[in-house]
Amino acid sequence: MKSRIALIAHDKKKDDMITLAAEYIDFLRGCNLIATGTTGGRLSNELGLTVERKHSGPFGGDLQIGSDLVDGKIDAVIFLRDPMTPQPHEPDINALVRACDVHNVACATNLSSAHLVLSQLQLKARKS
Repeated sequence: MKSRIALIAHDKKKDDMITLAAEYIDFLRGCNLIATGTTGGRLSNELGLTVERKHSGPFGGDLQIGSDLVDGKIDAVIFLRDPMTPQPHEPDINALVRACDVHNVACATNLSSAHLVLSQLQLKARKS
């Protein structure tokens, strides 16, 4: 079964997300990818990845992904957060991270943890 991965990045972390995804592009091409609006657009336009795009985070995209997660449609979340910039939709962000905890879904919020999660999923996929 294909891994179902949500990809989200705050504005100042979008370039990092593109770089990260480029490093794992062969693996990600075989996954079902879900992303918030602008992040999904960049992944699609710059890397040619097929991405199901939700709304932008501030317009409910984080909540849409949270809903899919609660429904068992997401295996892992890569959410490159910008801890230095206040976010107007911080309650939505906290709700998504909490949903990951409640439903025991891996949630990487920085590049180090993102590499760990993606490399482990990649290894698991190779064994299948």
